[in-house]
This record gives sequence, C-alpha cells and structure tokens, in this order.
Amino acid sequence: MQTRTLGRTGLEISVVGFGAWALGGGGWEWGWGPQDDADSIAAIQRALELGVNWIDTAPIYGFGRSEEVVGRALAQMSEKPYVFTKCGLEGKDGTGVRELKAATIERQCEDSLRRLGVEAIDLYQIHWPDPEEDIEEGWAACVALLSAGSVRHIGVSNFSVSQLERIGVLAPVESLQPPYSLINRGIEEEILPYCAREEVGVIAYSPMASGLLTGKFSVERAAALPADDFRSHVPHFQEPELLGNLAAAERLREVGERHNASAGAVAVAWALRDPVVTGAIVGFRHADQVDGILPAAGELVLGAEEIAFVEG
Repeated sequence: MQTRTLGRTGLEISVVGFGAWALGGGGWEWGWGPQDDADSIAAIQRALELGVNWIDTAPIYGFGRSEEVVGRALAQMSEKPYVFTKCGLEGKDGTGVRELKAATIERQCEDSLRRLGVEAIDLYQIHWPDPEEDIEEGWAACVALLSAGSVRHIGVSNFSVSQLERIGVLAPVESLQPPYSLINRGIEEEILPYCAREEVGVIAYSPMASGLLTGKFSVERAAALPADDFRSHVPHFQEPELLGNLAAAERLREVGERHNASAGAVAVAWALRDPVVTGAIVGFRHADQVDGILPAAGELVLGAEEIAFVEG
C-alpha cells in the first residue's frame, strides 16, 4: 500500500482509507440499509491487514453507531490506525441537525472521544459549512480543541475555496475532504489548485460514487434500491444521469480487465492519479469487499491512454 503525506500534518497515510459511513446502517435519512456490526468490524480488521492505516467516520453516521462500532474495533487492536471524525452535524429527534456553535462542537468532541474510546482524535473536521455564518466560530472551536490536546489535527469537509480562505485567517486548514469521482469532478477547477498552493491535504470521499462505479450496478438494481438506502433518492442513480454513469462504470471495468482489477479499484486509482489527492476514502461493509478493491487500488497506476479512455 502506497502512502502520502497529508498536507502539513506530517501524517503518512495510506492512499486508501476506511470509510465508516455505511457502518451506521439504516434508519436515518442518509443510511445504507441494514448493517451487521460483526461484519463491520471484520471489514475494518481486513482493511488494516492489507495496509490501510486510517479510518474516517462521523457522529451523524447512524447517529453515533458508526463511531461506536469503530471504537469496538479499535479496542481489539494492539496497533491502532489513525482515527478521523467530524463535527457540526449530528442526529437529533430522528433527523440530521447542523450547528457550528462553539459549545456544541466542544460537546460533540467529548461524545466522539467517548464513543471511539480514544484519548485524542487524529484529525477533527467540520463536516459541512452550515450554517455558513458560523463557520468562523466553528473553526475557532476546533482550534481550541487542538490547543487543549483533544484533537491532533484539524480540517474541514465540503468547503469551497472562499470558505477555506475565510477560516484560514484564524488558523491554517490542514486538510479538506471533498467528494471526488469520475462522475463528480467539480473540485478540479479551483479547489485542487488551491489545496496544492496552500499545502492543504485532500482526502476524497465517494471515489466509487457510493458503489455506482463498482461495475455491479444496473438499471434494474438502481430501481430496486430500498427506501431506507439513501442512494434511492440520489440523482446519480436516476435518469437522466444513470445510463451515462453506468457507461462510465463499464469503461472502468474494461480497463480493470487489463490489470486483473475490478472497476471499483480503477475508479479509486483514477481519483488518486493527481498527487494533490492525498488519499481516497473507500467504504466497506463486508470483509470480502475489501479484497476486491484494496490490493489493486493501493498500487494501481493508470497510464495516460487509460485515463483518457475512462474519462470518455
């Protein structure tokens, strides 16, 4: 497994990280449907065996369940990976609530530390810049947690360049977590060049577009997604986008055949082709999914002609 340095943090992270979003299961607005905790822990263990050295989670994932499951997995390990989590978005009364007040973030950090069972969080990230008028207060709260030793590094997720510049006046932003995939390339024009200039580490989420680019989806499977799977109401999984996205997955599959790799592994390798992207978050729900993605995604390098082909 290759590693890259995450911005100015000094953290050497594997180019693929374990995404714990789906470990929160179903029963909430952005859930993935039923999930067995034993399967989740087995998937984490297998990923670490294959060289992954960081886990990304958040309190909103299953309203704390994902962090609790990660904490249970960590308790079984003698050598622990880096643990990244977030603040500013949590579950209350059955729905997600976004708040960036200092007192809220301080309390959320305490809750995350307890659920994860760690003394300090390796990377603490503001999940969304919402409410936007409070991003400075939220960032100042993260800086205070850094000074207190509750967290070791601080970053953000889903921020624009202008928002990064606003909070950067208070303290340097060490990392950014944006969505990035073959079918979601919005960060290429402004965000990636900004991060390169300012030495902001980039950890991309959804490089396989929530499973759509794994080569395992069809029109029929997308239509059959249950109501408690958030993907059932995401535009990528519906027309007029679906057929074009499935065609992109087929191109990934064709390139994968040349490397004895899956379409999903090629999708992750594509997201990592730019060295500005430090790492890619990949979600696994079962241990057997790990072997289908990680070995190739962690080492696969695409040629210029292959990149041009998958981009269509």
